[in-house]
Amino acid sequence: MKTTKKKGFTLIELIVVIAIIGVLAAILVPSMLGYVKKSKIQGANSEAATLGKAANSAATELDEEDKIIADGYHSFSKTDADEVNDEDDIKEAIKPFFGDIDSIDSCVGFKDGACVVAAVRSGKYYGTWPTYYTAKNWDDDDHPAPDTAEDAATAVAEEKGLMD
Repeated sequence: MKTTKKKGFTLIELIVVIAIIGVLAAILVPSMLGYVKKSKIQGANSEAATLGKAANSAATELDEEDKIIADGYHSFSKTDADEVNDEDDIKEAIKPFFGDIDSIDSCVGFKDGACVVAAVRSGKYYGTWPTYYTAKNWDDDDHPAPDTAEDAATAVAEEKGLMD
């Protein structure tokens, strides 16, 4: 009699492999979601730093034209793109350095003619310059999630004493 070898996997072997994959997925998915959140907040903080530097460059140009930037917060968002307001000079001066100014919710804070704080919304997260929100403190008791970029800018300015 000839003996034939059966090819394939038994049901038990398949169940064990599926169980191992399930355990690995249960461990990896939460940590991967943490990395995604961290990278989105870091990206928003980087964009806010770029906006702050662009606002300072724009402030220098406006100063050369003898235009005075009022102290306080200047908010820009995609919803007010068609409105005409007193912040148009600042917005137009920032555009060459930060072209996204019309397409994102953003805010800059000026004191004595210099940008001291900036905030940008990226997805559901806000980034600030100087850095205020991180993946570890996002929406905790001491750092509640802001509703607007101006709220984010105000929070960092108050925490660091920038707009006194």
